[in-house]
Amino acid sequence: MTPTWVHFDKRFGKPACSTGGFPTIRRGSLSNYVLIAQDDLNTLGFRTGGLDGIFGSATQNAVIAYQRSRGLSADGIVGCNTWRSLQENVVGTGPTNTTIN
Repeated sequence: MTPTWVHFDKRFGKPACSTGGFPTIRRGSLSNYVLIAQDDLNTLGFRTGGLDGIFGSATQNAVIAYQRSRGLSADGIVGCNTWRSLQENVVGTGPTNTTIN
């Protein structure tokens, strides 16, 4: 599901899932992984206020709205289940009118 380089990138701690992948991100996180989540959320119609790599209140609100829409625990944290759901739902969508370029 995730790009190969993610499995070797140890700069941001251990992966959110025991099988590998992206790290857990939450309000206050600053990283390329936040950019990936923001792009996924925007593509799926959950507005984050832009692509800036900063997990602020707009991104947190988008995460919570997404989690609620998918029946996930709406804690505003992008952990294993939320990453998995985002990646499964965004695959194959291509650019949409909500994707930020």
